[in-house]
Order: sequence, then structure tokens, then C-alpha cells
Amino acid sequence: MSIDPSSIPSFGLPQQPPPGGQPAGPPPIVLPDQGLVAQILDQMQLKHVVDDEGDLTAPWDGFRVYYMFRGEHKELFAVRSFYDRSYPLEQKGEILDLIDEWNRETLWPKVYTHTHEDGVVRLIGETQMIIGNGVNLDYFVNTTANWTQSAVEFEKWMVGRLGLQDEIEGKGGPAAGESDEPGEESGPDES
Repeated sequence: MSIDPSSIPSFGLPQQPPPGGQPAGPPPIVLPDQGLVAQILDQMQLKHVVDDEGDLTAPWDGFRVYYMFRGEHKELFAVRSFYDRSYPLEQKGEILDLIDEWNRETLWPKVYTHTHEDGVVRLIGETQMIIGNGVNLDYFVNTTANWTQSAVEFEKWMVGRLGLQDEIEGKGGPAAGESDEPGEESGPDES
């Protein structure tokens, strides 16, 4: 099964009509598998690997997106994003307010917190689709690409909401959980 590159969404750019002006008919119903997801990621020109548990993973700076098939018959397709930035337990209320806002205003990914035993809070984004009876190929391709783009957009959104852009770009400023009190060094030395 190969994917028509024109079926990958352009995220806002106008799509070209198919040659001849007439659609070729409905796309086939497929049972997606890891090979199909790898083709989608290749078409999107995204690096990806298979991890030790056999899940397809696309790494970004600061987070990873996993493409997983779950269930006794692999009838559930899930895309999960694990964001590397950690937050202290004392900041969890603020983080919950932010992800509540995201979850209200967007379709996906739905984001939640995971608190480790040591009190460190991290974020996970998740989307799921039941595929056990098959799914329209175009729908699967477009949805998988959209879920991937949304995982990236969430990271950008959080950076903007928390004011971490300078930290991410290496321009100084306090890191999450650090102080910027007078008397402490921050930023470049003045000469």
C-alpha cells in the first residue's frame, strides 16, 4: 500500500485538484499498521525509529511522539506525545490551568499531567482511533498527520504561554523553576 503524497494535508495551503479534474472514487478501507504510519512519516519528511518496545517514535527537541497499536488485535491506534520539560509539584496548579485551556480550545491532543514519585510533573498528550474494522485510507493519513502537527503545536503553545522562548533559544533568562532575584547572575556579563 503506498500513499499518494498529495493526500498529506498541507495545513492551510490550497490543494491541487487531481489530474483530469475528476476524483478517482473513494479511497480504500485499510487496516493500518506500523508500515503505513512509517510511510506517512516518510512523506512528511520526519525522522523516526522503532523503540525497544516495538513502537514507532518520532523525536523532536524537547519531546517524542509515539505511534502505537494496542489491544488484543491491534484495534486501537494511539498517538502519544511525551514532553521532556519537567515542572515542580508546586507549579502543578498553574500547569493544570494551562492544559485545561488547551483541552477546551483544541480537539487534540488531549493533554494531562503525570506526577512521578519524586514530585516531578511532566505532560503527556494523547489521541486515539479505533481501527479494528478498517478505516478510510485518506482519513487515516490526514488524521495521523494532523495529530502529529498538533503535538508540535502544543509544545510551541506551552513555550509561548509560559514565556520560555528566550530559554529555548538559549538567550538566557531563568529556566523553569529557577529564580531571577536581584543579586543573582542572569544574562550576559556587563563590561
